Amino acid sequence: MKNLSLVLNAVLLVAVAALFIIVLSDGSEKKEEANQQDSREEVQDYPIAYINTDSLLINYEYARFLNEELLTEEESSRADFNERLRVFQDDMRSFQRKVQNNGFLSLERAQNEERRLRQKEQELQELNNQMSNNLMRQQNQMNRELRDTITGFLEEYTKKHPYKLVLSNTMGDNVLFANKALNITDAVVEQLNKRYESSKEEK
Repeated sequence: MKNLSLVLNAVLLVAVAALFIIVLSDGSEKKEEANQQDSREEVQDYPIAYINTDSLLINYEYARFLNEELLTEEESSRADFNERLRVFQDDMRSFQRKVQNNGFLSLERAQNEERRLRQKEQELQELNNQMSNNLMRQQNQMNRELRDTITGFLEEYTKKHPYKLVLSNTMGDNVLFANKALNITDAVVEQLNKRYESSKEEK
């Protein structure tokens, strides 16, 4: 009888322990689910999102296309300038050799050639400045075009999504911390690329 009582107590103890474990684990799962739900609700409560601008510009095909165009233009301009510079440097070396070897028939001819080369040097400096200014203007125009394209897209995008404010985050400058659910970069890039592909097909 005493052994039966001990067995019953042991079984009861095991049952209580098992029940205790089940209740605790169920409670922690519910707590985790509640925390996740709270996190989702918290994100939805604040209609704010941000876009990682660096990532967007790297992955947005239209931005890459514009950047490639600008690089091609820069390479072409630089190649043209370098060729003119090479010709000028050759002329300059030839002039110096003639001066050293008394290759000019008169002082006047040497002075005329020197004036011509100084004029050529000034023209090259002006051309270099002009090229730099043109490239800077094109860069600014490209940036404005991209900004207009993205902000125009976001006006439509936010009509279908509950965002009242979309921030631009470049290398972590503007947003030091945010819930990852607020990062809409990938979704925006995907939609922008789809729209860009459609516009290319229409052409």
